[in-house]
Amino acid sequence: MNRTMQVDEGLMIIEEAIQKAKKIVEGFPETKFTTEEYMKYYACVYIMCDKPGAGNEVLLYEKFKKSLEDIISSSVLPSLAAKENELLLRELVQMWSNYKIMARWLCRFFEYMDRYYIPRHCLASLTDTSIDCFCNLVFNGLANRIQAAAMSLINQERYGQLIDAKLLQDVMSIFMEIGQNRSPSYYEIIERAMLGETATFYSQLSLQWLLCDSLSDYIQKVNWCILQEKERAGRYLHPTSVVKLIQVVRFQLLDLNANELLEKQKSENCSQLDYQEILSKSACLNLGEDSSTSTLVENLCSSMAQSAHIH
Repeated sequence: MNRTMQVDEGLMIIEEAIQKAKKIVEGFPETKFTTEEYMKYYACVYIMCDKPGAGNEVLLYEKFKKSLEDIISSSVLPSLAAKENELLLRELVQMWSNYKIMARWLCRFFEYMDRYYIPRHCLASLTDTSIDCFCNLVFNGLANRIQAAAMSLINQERYGQLIDAKLLQDVMSIFMEIGQNRSPSYYEIIERAMLGETATFYSQLSLQWLLCDSLSDYIQKVNWCILQEKERAGRYLHPTSVVKLIQVVRFQLLDLNANELLEKQKSENCSQLDYQEILSKSACLNLGEDSSTSTLVENLCSSMAQSAHIH
């Protein structure tokens, strides 16, 4: 390649690479670049950056970022804007996958900048820049809709409907992947929303059960709910989120209702020993490998004992 290449000529070559890479986001993820093409585009960036005092590095860095923003605005956002609920999530998963492939190619072409120019000027790496562009343009504008669609699927499964758990897992993975350098992360935000909705759901459910069920039936339903929540959440949530979820369920169904459970125990003439036996049979009430059923039994009995003392 001509080492005396002019800036305009170099930018035309880079634009050629960008337009071909854009096809990946436009629905052609199988788009590939030959070895010759890769060498051509990499050499173009290298030659432009290797000219002392030309300032081409700044131009190329801005070109890289602006091109990603244009592609997202022209291809990604219109595709997502036309979708809702589960279709929105499916389109998001596909778009993110295609976008990552495209960005990976462009990062390879601009790799020389990642090794020299970017570290010297303490700028965000090309990979981080590509993620930031997606976050700023896609998630900052559509985060609420995406979160609502994900929560809708979680609630559908909670009510007994069949859902695509793999889709939810993929969406949660995206939340974790793109929010690693943000505080709070996108995953933390959706986790909070999920825990809040879970608390509301089981708070309302406990009121119904306390009115209609015996103490034994109530505890058995709690046991079944915790078992179901652990099984469902384990398929698409991070393990730490599963623990938090079960803690919320237990708190809403048991800890907050210690007084009511005590009243049921008295009205049904259920002794403390009988109550312990009911809890002991509910093996799924323990929260993990580090918690034993006996410990939970002790905690619940202690809560009820405190309630009795207060009364």
